Amino acid sequence: MNENKRARLIEILLDRSFKLGDFTLSSGRKSQYYVDCRTSTLHPEGLALILELMLPILREWDAQAAGGLTLGADPLAAAVALGTATLPPDRRIAGYIVRKEQKDHGRGRQVEGCLEAGMKAAVLEDVITTGESALRAVKAVREAGATVVGVLAVVDREEGGREAIEREGLPVRALFTASELKRAAMVKKG
Repeated sequence: MNENKRARLIEILLDRSFKLGDFTLSSGRKSQYYVDCRTSTLHPEGLALILELMLPILREWDAQAAGGLTLGADPLAAAVALGTATLPPDRRIAGYIVRKEQKDHGRGRQVEGCLEAGMKAAVLEDVITTGESALRAVKAVREAGATVVGVLAVVDREEGGREAIEREGLPVRALFTASELKRAAMVKKG
């Protein structure tokens, strides 16, 4: 990874997405930090840097499509599709979005976008915590007939999600861990 881009992205994450303090998570658990990557994945420079750091991993996995569970993966999937749009067709990576529930009208799909049966698909996440969201996306992608090549996240909270996904036989990569962000936040705080 380009260390300058990585360092700049940490700055953006610390300024916009990572907060130290006392927080109650959606699970009801208490945490000494909070990560909301949407404020970085929807930031122009933040999303551009995330894309640049994710693309080499997606290439390594030979992904033909990338996406994940709505809402966290939506900007990531769009960035990957747009970021590869001017490449030759065989090097483009299509985007897709997994609905939380299958539609009961129209075509009745759970996976929207450009995922097709037989494709090699990466599942994208903004934050991995328990791995539940990623595994829901993995299941939907497999049911759509595609092969999941790995799960790629912006941040791994290091709370068992990586291990849960790896138990399903999938590689997991994260641009950053919560430990890295906590250390950087403490240094910045002085």
